[in-house]
Amino acid sequence: MKIAIAIDSFKGSMTSQEAGVAAAKGIRAVFPDASICIRPLADGGEGTVTAITEGMGGSFRTITVTGPNGKPTDCCYGILSASRTAIIEMSGGAGMLQALGFDFLDAAGNPIPYGVQGLSLLKNIDTTHVLPELKECTFRIACDVTNPLCGPDGCSAIFGPQKGADTEMIALMDPWLAHYADLTKKIYPGADPDYPGCGAAGGLGFAFRTFLNASLESGIKIVLEETHMEDFIKDADIVITGEGRLDAQTVMGKAPFGVAQMAKKYGKPVLAFSGCVTPDAIACNQAGIDAFFPILRSVVSLEEAMDTDAAKANMSASVEQVFRVIKTFI
Repeated sequence: MKIAIAIDSFKGSMTSQEAGVAAAKGIRAVFPDASICIRPLADGGEGTVTAITEGMGGSFRTITVTGPNGKPTDCCYGILSASRTAIIEMSGGAGMLQALGFDFLDAAGNPIPYGVQGLSLLKNIDTTHVLPELKECTFRIACDVTNPLCGPDGCSAIFGPQKGADTEMIALMDPWLAHYADLTKKIYPGADPDYPGCGAAGGLGFAFRTFLNASLESGIKIVLEETHMEDFIKDADIVITGEGRLDAQTVMGKAPFGVAQMAKKYGKPVLAFSGCVTPDAIACNQAGIDAFFPILRSVVSLEEAMDTDAAKANMSASVEQVFRVIKTFI
């Protein structure tokens, strides 16, 4: 029996790799000779750096950077030496461009402060000091939102409240971003702040697409391609996937949905395991996940459920029981 395992991280509890190893332990308790392949999984959000870097045999590096509050903070990113690829999770468009040598200047020709408030002083964008190495780089951006840069559906209005911005602050920030987009068009006439995804990650989508000619793509699409998931799924007898919580949002482009769609291309059965499921998770059954199972085995506190060792044990035990059922039909 050949089994392909690709489970998204259980955020704050298990990494993708840890969840996969735990599931494999449960399978081998029933089928000790099973051929099991564990592949990293993420959807472009939290856990993507870890999943791809570990899954592709890369290495991690840590560097001190300037955080959103202007203070130094450590940033961990992945390096795949063979393909000369870096994987990084980040947000904030103008700050990223400033770090790469784009000069964002005020009326006196001085660099504007970091952060969105600095955009209120922006009068000119200069490309004289841009890192020359960027000409040799290509960028793929995992972007699953379709928000434009500005307006009622823009990054300020939609994501600002999540970061603590009130109505008054949003009313200030949105015009700043619109002005920034207008100045950008003087350098890059094709700049389109309304393009779907330009409002992602504090305007990071607009910055990458416009200044660095990046492509904005589905996060799960990038992960599945970069990890060569299809090569493993097409040869499997059963495909195992999952995430911390299965609900109706799972079928809206999240990682398990991507795995299920790929598996159904080859007619493979798909089983999913999660920390919990909601009533509307039934949508997963119509989206290629043949059956799903929550791994919690008793009523516990959130803290107990999130404990890594407990989560691993629950995963192994739940998967084992499901495969005992499978064994009775073979």
